[in-house]
Amino acid sequence: MARIPLIQEQEHPELAEMIERFRAGRRGKLINIYRMLLNAPPLAESWFNHSNTVRWKTTLPGRLREIVIIRMGHLTNSQYVLRQHVPSLALADGLSLAECDALADWRASEFFSASERAVLAYADTMTRDIAVPDAVFAEVERHFNPREIVELTVLIGTYNMNARVLQALELDLEPLAP
Repeated sequence: MARIPLIQEQEHPELAEMIERFRAGRRGKLINIYRMLLNAPPLAESWFNHSNTVRWKTTLPGRLREIVIIRMGHLTNSQYVLRQHVPSLALADGLSLAECDALADWRASEFFSASERAVLAYADTMTRDIAVPDAVFAEVERHFNPREIVELTVLIGTYNMNARVLQALELDLEPLAP
């Protein structure tokens, strides 16, 4: 059970405009992360804007973005992130369910290109060790330009932050769709 109460929109008419923007940007639903963040409206708005920028206003292909996000879900044991992205968002961006499952132990998998593996190693290192050795960075640099590297790094950092907030506040999973 969530450690922080989830905002009930009918009890907060002053948040109606912001809630409608969140709903429009999240497949018509006010998902739990925003119901929790709305306890601090300026942070909720900032989080929403940042998340949208990281996910929709970069040059990264959707497949690569989802690979990173799902790997981050596995690395940080964030069931909330995994449930949000697998299967609907991942499949829409070209991943198969087998690939989503393989991201739990990608090194042992037959899936993923050399550039995807470079990003996965980068994500693992940024998350587990924080400091990235030159060899890991050089492999990413072999496949991506400076803009893409910044975008990947911010994406990984964002989902590290996301997982830490979700874990600390024990955010409830969204109900499964019928």
